[in-house]
Amino acid sequence: MRMLLTVAGYVLAGYCLLCLLLYLLQRQLIYYPVAAQLPPTEPLVLQQADATVLVSQQPRETNQALLYFGGNAEDVSVSLPEFAAAFPNHAVYLMHFRGYGGSSGKPSEQALVADALALLDQLQNKHSDITVIGRSLGSGVAVQLAAQREVAQLVLITPFDSLSALAQRQFPLFPVKWLLKDTYNSVAYAPAISSPTLILVAAQDEIIGRAHSEALYQAITPGFATLQSYSGSHNSYLAASQLATWLDSATP
Repeated sequence: MRMLLTVAGYVLAGYCLLCLLLYLLQRQLIYYPVAAQLPPTEPLVLQQADATVLVSQQPRETNQALLYFGGNAEDVSVSLPEFAAAFPNHAVYLMHFRGYGGSSGKPSEQALVADALALLDQLQNKHSDITVIGRSLGSGVAVQLAAQREVAQLVLITPFDSLSALAQRQFPLFPVKWLLKDTYNSVAYAPAISSPTLILVAAQDEIIGRAHSEALYQAITPGFATLQSYSGSHNSYLAASQLATWLDSATP
């Protein structure tokens, strides 16, 4: 009996240690900062109290603008030429998350959403019609932005219902609900979205299961969202020109 209790104690101690490691290292598992392959030569600079956030941009004198938030290991700088070509009537802005592409600071849900809100407020002084696109991790930022600000259109590429739900599926033996600092609970913000929303789901998404995207779709007020599938995996290339076509077809 004593041996069993000893073994049980070691198992419990090991489990608690793993929980502690998950808690301490969680942001290293969520965010994968990358350098910019095409560092912006004339970036839009968003100066926050605790960070300097760089935005790759193609400024244009127009009321229309496109604001893009990328995935957890995405270098958005390489997408600027393609977005600028696909949306010739829009000014284009691609935000480098904190720690990514020359932006200072460390990424967190609270910080990234605060940066997005500040950036949108700044852009609305120049543009009255702003389309917001969020991919994967960026969809969590985009959802909260559209729930708190008016945007012309919202596009969510391979989005999820909440990071907690994804993490629980990946780590079923751990109480991730209690360990996560950044939950990106998009389903909680979804009912506040009042902009036309296009949800794009990868048919072979091996990271974010379709059920997670559909749960988000169901949480948006009926009549505001459209869900569409495209062939490919989570990280499959999705051309900006195809996004432009989908947006044109979705616009009344």
